[in-house]
Amino acid sequence: MTLPPHRTRIKFCGLTREADVDAAVQAGADAVGFVLYPPSPRFVTPERAGELARRLPAFVTPVLLFVNAQADEIARGVQAVPQALLQFHGDESPADCAAPARPHLRAARIPTGDAGKSFDLLQFADRFASAQAILLDAHVEGFGGGGQSFDWTVFPWSHPRLNASSRLVLSGGLTPANVTDGIRLVRPWAVDVSSGIEVSKGIKSADLMQAFVAAVRAADAAPLRPS
Repeated sequence: MTLPPHRTRIKFCGLTREADVDAAVQAGADAVGFVLYPPSPRFVTPERAGELARRLPAFVTPVLLFVNAQADEIARGVQAVPQALLQFHGDESPADCAAPARPHLRAARIPTGDAGKSFDLLQFADRFASAQAILLDAHVEGFGGGGQSFDWTVFPWSHPRLNASSRLVLSGGLTPANVTDGIRLVRPWAVDVSSGIEVSKGIKSADLMQAFVAAVRAADAAPLRPS
């Protein structure tokens, strides 16, 4: 028995330039992320995020990434990009994530290597039940975009409490070369990539975006069997 076809959604994160936004849309991205965390090399101001987001056509979702931001900082971002989905990538509690009363993603920062086994992903998913999706990222210095992957084999992806195919977003160290394997193993709702489509921090490559999308679609086209 094979599983029905699934179209994996794609988010390109950490965009800073008009050309990269246009290339992401052309490649077929479902969402693009803007980092509103000042220490990040991919940081843009809320106003700059608004300028870039206004280039997006209908059905391509802008996402605003925050790390332990204050309420007024989040409000400023939402004012600049009113149609945005929020992504919380720091130490936010469920109450912190719910406070803006907006649809949101919650990042689970999973230790790399064998330490990943100690991360209770089921408990995390339950704790952040109000999140539209749980974004799975490797725990690195600087809150994301570090180009590292966690061990994809340490979690029971078919567990019904994870609801992988409709609630999980696989991230962390994805590239055109490994995203097919990640999708076939995790079977996530979506994938998120930043450094894997860059020529330098914050500067994306149109060719790598195209290659990444092609790899995702190749994974979608391959027959999957129940695990």
